[in-house]
Amino acid sequence: MSSETSSQSPVPSQPGGESRKPRVAVVFGGRSSEHGISVVTAGAVLRAIDRDKYDVLPIGITHDGRWALTADAPDRMAITDRSVPDVAQLADSVDGAVVLPVDPSNREVVLAEPGSVPKALGEVDVVFPVLHGPYGEDGTLQGLLELSGTPYVGSGVLASAVGQDKEYMKRVFTSFGLPVGPYVVIKPREWETDPSAARKKIVGFAGDHGWPLFVKPARAGSSFGITKVDSLEGLDEAIEEAQRHDPKIIVEALLRGREIECGVLEFEEGPRASLPAEIPPVSDHAFYDFEAKYIDSASGIVPAPLTDEQTAEVQRLAVEAFDAASCEGLVRADFFLTEDGEFVINEINTMPGFTPISMYPRMWQESGVSYPELVDRLIQAALRRPTGLR
Repeated sequence: MSSETSSQSPVPSQPGGESRKPRVAVVFGGRSSEHGISVVTAGAVLRAIDRDKYDVLPIGITHDGRWALTADAPDRMAITDRSVPDVAQLADSVDGAVVLPVDPSNREVVLAEPGSVPKALGEVDVVFPVLHGPYGEDGTLQGLLELSGTPYVGSGVLASAVGQDKEYMKRVFTSFGLPVGPYVVIKPREWETDPSAARKKIVGFAGDHGWPLFVKPARAGSSFGITKVDSLEGLDEAIEEAQRHDPKIIVEALLRGREIECGVLEFEEGPRASLPAEIPPVSDHAFYDFEAKYIDSASGIVPAPLTDEQTAEVQRLAVEAFDAASCEGLVRADFFLTEDGEFVINEINTMPGFTPISMYPRMWQESGVSYPELVDRLIQAALRRPTGLR
């Protein structure tokens, strides 16, 4: 696939009529368990943004939800000694808080510090939210940006919420005729009021589909809280681990086959799918978990060794999933290619891992779109797209 030059959005003007570069606020960190991975992603995005074309404002959200002005220091935002970085290590002030006005007529961001007059940080033209998980990727931040009338990269409120909740994601896909694997959901009240009945429900599901099962938080990512359970004996411990990340859990049957991923990127004429990738079995790991993805840097195969017909089919399904969930901007769609030769969609990620070695950028690199161009395309698309109903 050949790349195209993204069109330049209208350049904002200062009060005196002088043109200026669009200002991009890269927002990262957040309150979810994926905080550290979000910081790593932000470092890669900050490094890739063309500073001749854009002004950049890095804003980190701490674990407790405070918005902080941070150092523009991509080299400090990487995994070192098997540890992920933290917004608190990058914040310019431990007491100051960045405030985004919820006023469509005023996009000026201010820094408020105790005992000081609020400091204007200038207007923000577009937000690049590289948060993963709840309180960022799930429609909450997108709702705030809609209220403020600030353009942003990625999907809107509905698609972000659907993409975060594995139960409703699967319900949406099923309603559009997309193939999904067997699953059962245990809601918080079920486990709190009658754990034996909830356990019996899962055991009955295992009777229909067999062990092992995968017990997951329904609204988490980066493989946090997932346990592969081989028998009833490990079930309660797996539920407890999943509920450390989300009180609602989803239990999925094992699908035997190959793990295939496909990226979707929104172009001016509509969404397109990248060349797909394959995630091969990872030695020393029960499945493609957090340690395998980010610490041991297990690598996928790009492009995936598929037939032309299989490649076309998974690309078609990826775009259909993008449209079914009303997504915008970007999506990584994850599939299983079963032993019967059928593709089954597992999930979508509306803000996938975005470091240069992450699968989404790698798939687009192989499809003719470099990492810096990918970042630029997403910013330009966000600048063109209005907020509000659309």
